[in-house]
Amino acid sequence: MLERLIAWARRIRRDVHALYLAARDPRTPWYAKALALAIAAYALSPIDLIPDVIPVLGLLDEALLLPPLILLAIRLIPPAVMPEQREAAARAAARPVSRAGAAVIVALWIAAAAGLDLWLSGAR
Repeated sequence: MLERLIAWARRIRRDVHALYLAARDPRTPWYAKALALAIAAYALSPIDLIPDVIPVLGLLDEALLLPPLILLAIRLIPPAVMPEQREAAARAAARPVSRAGAAVIVALWIAAAAGLDLWLSGAR
């Protein structure tokens, strides 16, 4: 059971990356691009609707919200595009992870939050 769950999670991760790649493909219609980018942004973002640190509930948004949205986006993308992008996502997963890239993303989110805080505090 645990093996199947881990394999399912890996497929979800690969499909999210493939959706991001498909959104950059010129053969993908604009509405599919918009949905694919929104899904990838939410899935890859460290900020969630329900924080993951909350036991059980924190993972429910990903477990319940993402799979149906991923399936919808995949159906909107032309059939020839997804297999190519899944293969590209699988190749990318085999490459080493960039900790510097992760640090840049976290720094961008912190800067965005600080900017929003300054903007909101200045509006009072």
